[in-house]
Formats: sequence, structure tokens, C-alpha cells
Amino acid sequence: MRSEPGPPSVPGVVTAADVAATARSIAAQQEESGAIPWFSPTAGIPGHVDAWNHVEAAMALTAAGLRAESRRAYEWLRGVQRPDGSWPAKWVLGEVTEPGGESNHAAYVAVGVWHELLMTGDAGFARRMWPAVRRAVDFALALQTGRGEIIWIRHEDGTPADHALLTGCSSIYQSLRCAVALAERLGEPRPDWELAADQLGHVVAAHPEAFADKSRWSMDWYYPVLGGPVRGEEAARRLAERWETFVVPDLGCRCVSDQPWVTAAESCELVLTLDAAGDRDRALELFTTIQHLRHEDGSYWTGWQFENRRHFPGDRSTYTAAAVILAADALEGASPGARLFKEIAGRPLGPCAASDPIACGCALVSLAN
Repeated sequence: MRSEPGPPSVPGVVTAADVAATARSIAAQQEESGAIPWFSPTAGIPGHVDAWNHVEAAMALTAAGLRAESRRAYEWLRGVQRPDGSWPAKWVLGEVTEPGGESNHAAYVAVGVWHELLMTGDAGFARRMWPAVRRAVDFALALQTGRGEIIWIRHEDGTPADHALLTGCSSIYQSLRCAVALAERLGEPRPDWELAADQLGHVVAAHPEAFADKSRWSMDWYYPVLGGPVRGEEAARRLAERWETFVVPDLGCRCVSDQPWVTAAESCELVLTLDAAGDRDRALELFTTIQHLRHEDGSYWTGWQFENRRHFPGDRSTYTAAAVILAADALEGASPGARLFKEIAGRPLGPCAASDPIACGCALVSLAN
């Protein structure tokens, strides 16, 4: 464990000073309110804010030692939560532009608060955030179907969408595990959340028919491993199956399979995925590779269009810098939050049995066989 709060380093790749500069690039784009947009206005176009990427940026600020900026981010998030527990899908310059509430956006606050508790040991902060976490998780779980998947958004008029997303549900699985751990730590256990997580994890791992087809996106490939429902031999098989589809040698991970575009955020999430799956060598290799997107000020270009040989879409996003910092922290393995994608409260993330095998049809299949 690092003796003093401060940024991680990955020997031979990035120094602590390098990571500190990356964290400052996030803080420099934080709005006065505490909100962290995808990017500050570029060519007259402002970046939007969403709760999921905002939380990821706050986690990275904490991991790099910028605690005051991180707390400003969490306080802003707490202050703009809606009574139903959700947040708008998008703000631009403080104005709501997409009012629907996304389930994975809401649930991810649990990951951020658990990470902050691990990193700082500040139980007072966790208690202050707990009502927001509780409302957010209950909002997300109100969108869980009988089978177990969680619908991705509730529209402004209150109606839910008609489908679930594999990436979002994989993220929610980790969020629920963090929420359960936080509830237990604060003396308000929620066994219903744990049962919901078990069912969700099972559906992610075993029922691809439950999700809309977004297979061209690399996130749908690696997120079931990153979020935790798929690990072990099945994770190795899954990653090998589409490795050549998404990973471009010497450049990084594509955002989508059918475009010549690698992105630093997806690459660093894949680093976290590989590390969590026990493949540290490839994780380190990929983390080293993606440094070609580092800017001299410590920020990272969002992506590289390798046929046109230009940065695309042309911004240096906060969520990209955040993914780099969290990947560096995981690879260094020294901070109290470095194992966040491997275990929650000492319990390894991984596959789980369905809490209701009748609801997903597995019990009926077993009887038939």
C-alpha cells in the first residue's frame, strides 16, 4: 500500500507524476458546480455530463490523490439526484438535455461510494451518501424483469424501454455487489439486493437472449468479464473468441468492430478486464500500447482513426483519463481500491447461481433433462 495518498505508477510505463498530470487534466475540466463533463467546450461544442462517467472520473480523482475535487463531484451528484433515485441521462452546461433515467447510471454511484470508502476510510462520507445510494439502487431494481435482466432506461413519462443492454447489466452487477457491501458496512443489510444481483449475474452469463444485440461494440464483448458475472475458463474463452476482432496490434482496442478506430477508454477497460481475469501480462502490454494516445499535458486523446491517421473524434475526454488512472491503479495493485474489479468486501467477483431458476427457465430445462 502506498504510504501517502497519491497517484499510482506503472514502472516503465507511467510515473506517479505522469498520473498526477492526468488527474489534473480531469480536474481542469470540472465545472464550478462540481460536475465533470466528458470534455470542456471544444471548438465551441460543450461536452455533456452523465452520472456514470461523472462517477468514474470522481473515482480516478480519488485514486490520484485529488480528494477535494472528488468530494465536490460526489456532493454535486448527491444534490441533483431526483426524488425517484435517478439522474437525467445528460446535462449540458448545467441544463438537462436528456431527462430519461438510465439504470446503470443510477446504480454506479454505489461503486463510487464503496471505492471512496475503501480509499479514504471515511465512514461519515459513506453515511452521508447512503440515502442517495439506496434510492439509486432501488430505482435500478424497479426496472428488473422477472427473468432478471434490468431494462436500460425509464423515459421521462415514466415508461420503461422495451429492452436491456448487456454492458449496462454487467456494470449493474458490480454496482449491486458494492451496494450490498456498503449496506452491510453501514448496518442496513439488503438481502433483497443480493438476490437481485445473483439473478442478474446468472442472466448475464447464461442468457444472451435477454439482451439487445449490440455485439459490434467491444464493451458487450468484455464487460461481462469486467463486471464480474463471467470469470475463470469461461472468461478466457470469451476473451479469446473476439480478441482479433477488437484488438489491433500496437494500437489498442476498437470501440466498434466495423470501424478503424481504437479508443483509450475501451483499451483501459480491457486492461482492467484482463487484470481481473488473471491475465496480467496482456493487461500490461495493452496498457503500454495505449500510451500513444497520451498528450503532453497528461490528458489522453479519446481515440485514433488508424486509416485516416488522425485523432478521432478530436477531444481529450475526462472519462478516458479516468480509465487510464483506474487501470494504472489496478496494475500497481497498491491502493485499498486497487482490487475493486476483482473482489468486493473480500468476496471475489464471479459467476453465481440464479436466485430464482424458475424465473429464467433454467429449472424447467433441468426438469426436462
